[in-house]
Amino acid sequence: MARAALLVRAVTETSAFILRVERLAIIFLMALLLVLILVNVVTRYAGSSIYWIDESAVFSVVWLTFIGGSAMARLRLDFAMSMLTDKLSSKWARRAKIAAGLCVVGFAVALATMCAFWFDPIGVAQAGFDAKKFAATSFNFLYTEKTQTLNWPSWVLYIVVPIFSVTLFFHSLANVLEDLGLAATTRFPAFELGNSQGIN
Repeated sequence: MARAALLVRAVTETSAFILRVERLAIIFLMALLLVLILVNVVTRYAGSSIYWIDESAVFSVVWLTFIGGSAMARLRLDFAMSMLTDKLSSKWARRAKIAAGLCVVGFAVALATMCAFWFDPIGVAQAGFDAKKFAATSFNFLYTEKTQTLNWPSWVLYIVVPIFSVTLFFHSLANVLEDLGLAATTRFPAFELGNSQGIN
């Protein structure tokens, strides 16, 4: 019993820590996106556009979407279909909510598994961390591709997907534990959204 309580606490505290980091990341990415757009407007108006600004803005939005989506899942601000649950008794509505939460946990696990095959860290290690050798043996060109204008390794930007799968797992699991009554409902005053019940 004590071990179970410790695991529950570990999940909720990990989720809370991730959410704090996500909040800072969201603030940074929104500020970065604003700066990139303003610089783009000014340089275009001046007739001396910076060619890599557009791609930077796109990738900033992508990262902001994944990180923001993860945070919204914990805050319970994600989309909810309540046409069915509104017709159910409170007991069955609670069960449906738990089932939906478990589906999100399952999705996070499936996404993390897919990312493990996609990034294939074991295969890269076996290739001696040689991207070309790895691509030649696996036909996985993730580590040899580069972005069009920034000329950054693509995997550096795509790493947000496995990060999202891990953060979503902890957030959704924490939500399920709260719904089951195994953990107290967490409040998030830093987000000024009341509590984790949000709008759902």
